[in-house]
Amino acid sequence: MNEQQIPVFGFDILKNFRFNTAKPSTKIYISSNTDWFDAKVDIHFGDQKVTVADIKKALANKQQFVPLQDGTLGILPEEWLKKYSLLFRVGDGKQEELKLSKYHFTVIDELYEQRNEEELIFKLEEKYERIREMHAIKEIAPPEHLSPILRPYQQSGFQWLNYLNEIQWGGILADDMGLGKTIQALTFLQHLRVEKGSLKALVVCPTTLMYNWENEIKKFTPKLTYRIHHGGTREASLISSKDVEVVITTYGTLRSDIKHFVEVKFDYVVLDESQAIKNPSSKVTKAASLLQAKNRLCLSGTPLQNNTFDIYAQMNFLNPGMLGSLEYFRQEFAVPIDKFGEKEQKEHLRRLLYPFILRRTKEQVAKDLPAKSEMVLFCEMGQEQRDIYDAFRNDFRDKILGAVDSQGIGKSQLTILQGLMKLRQICDSPAIMKDTEQYPNASVKLEELGREITENISNHKALVFSQFLGMLALIKERLNELGVAYEYFDGSTTPAERERAIQRFQNDESCRVFLISLKAGGVGLNLTAADYVYIVDPWWNPAVEQQAIDRTHRIGQTKNIFAYRMICKDTVEDKIIQLQERKKMLAADLITDDSGFVKSLSREDIEYLFS
Repeated sequence: MNEQQIPVFGFDILKNFRFNTAKPSTKIYISSNTDWFDAKVDIHFGDQKVTVADIKKALANKQQFVPLQDGTLGILPEEWLKKYSLLFRVGDGKQEELKLSKYHFTVIDELYEQRNEEELIFKLEEKYERIREMHAIKEIAPPEHLSPILRPYQQSGFQWLNYLNEIQWGGILADDMGLGKTIQALTFLQHLRVEKGSLKALVVCPTTLMYNWENEIKKFTPKLTYRIHHGGTREASLISSKDVEVVITTYGTLRSDIKHFVEVKFDYVVLDESQAIKNPSSKVTKAASLLQAKNRLCLSGTPLQNNTFDIYAQMNFLNPGMLGSLEYFRQEFAVPIDKFGEKEQKEHLRRLLYPFILRRTKEQVAKDLPAKSEMVLFCEMGQEQRDIYDAFRNDFRDKILGAVDSQGIGKSQLTILQGLMKLRQICDSPAIMKDTEQYPNASVKLEELGREITENISNHKALVFSQFLGMLALIKERLNELGVAYEYFDGSTTPAERERAIQRFQNDESCRVFLISLKAGGVGLNLTAADYVYIVDPWWNPAVEQQAIDRTHRIGQTKNIFAYRMICKDTVEDKIIQLQERKKMLAADLITDDSGFVKSLSREDIEYLFS
């Protein structure tokens, strides 16, 4: 009314009107130090002064006013709150000073962009401009031999990793599964090695991904020296060895051997599938936080799976203190967002996190992807499964080589095929062997498939193929336990049931997995809703697998397909892959069935398969 010059009477005699009519006068002086920003805050309502603690309390209580010393209430206008509330939420302080971490650069930068000279005074502008310059991502050429291999989005991922390293921030590379997070990380480590002249990096991953890292290093960065630190024969001295540039270990081994790991100063610690440390109170999260590293990096296609809290431990590992204490984060973000769906808090958290997370989805980079990518998922058996496998293998080896020597390969075909079949079943799970004795369900593939579906493929759909109905039954059981909706068919499914299952999988968003027996699902199916394919028990004939993969890769498919073959390391499956390479031409030209495969084997091949 005053601004409109309308006279107002009776204002002085209002008894219960406690609001102070003065607007807040705000002066904030921001200066920068090496690792933090200082903000000196001066806020008055007329002649009444308020402290940082008063404002923080009002924000915590969701009040748009602060109590003043004369008993009146000072109003915090909507616009003022929009502009300054995040600064007060993340800054530390009580009276006139606020201290902000270097990780809150974006909060300061936003204020700098929209600064009002009367309210916001930036000291050391020159130094600040230098800091801002540093926050521009520079174009850095990747290592020469990798340049033609990297796709455009992978090149920009590599540059982002360099940028994080330069300004000493930890971050999460959160690309969708299958987009090559490992090759981007390795390209960066290779570049760092060349730049610095030396490298000491630690890669922590789930057990099943150890050998994937090994293979990717051999393939893309063969000059990096590496060792796998895992298993009963591991040596602690390897961790600190000057000859080893990249140590690859698992989350379980990290937890067990943490006293050795903390003694080494790493240039980089990389956590692959970093959602493994989403629980702040777990032993593995605590162990990871103890590691000494110049910088840290997380890789995860699903950094935020269930709730906001998932991100806290990962960010705290990367940039300690950035999101405040556990209790602060719970009250400030987790409860308001997860319980009450508060948009403002969600937006605040997004603004705090976006510089530290790079995520590209398959859809965003589709034009840079091949139509179909095929990969191997190496699985490391647990002790129980390995012991059963070794016992059967030793038994069969003696029996089969004896038969071959006495009656030749031709007449020993059945024995050889039986032996191979049993070993392949054990690779899936000893429980599926049709034996007089009942064996336990010790299966690394079940564990891994469960993890892939619940943690990695996000909201994508997957086809899961197995040659063994017993294995499909175990997978069904596991998906029921995990609460994952699926469809199923094998050779005995009626045409009507088959059609119903296909329609549901293609059209029902909630149905994410289709279990199919390899023989029943090889032909005539069109399942374009899926873009991930898992072949649980690969066999010698690549053509059969290609038919299965091509169930998704049909006319009408608009997505890029990722196909994974699950292979147990150091088993007959692993060896078949090596043999496939050696007999590729033969497999393509001649072999059409199992007996054809056996006929093509030499005595040396058989010895190798059962070694």
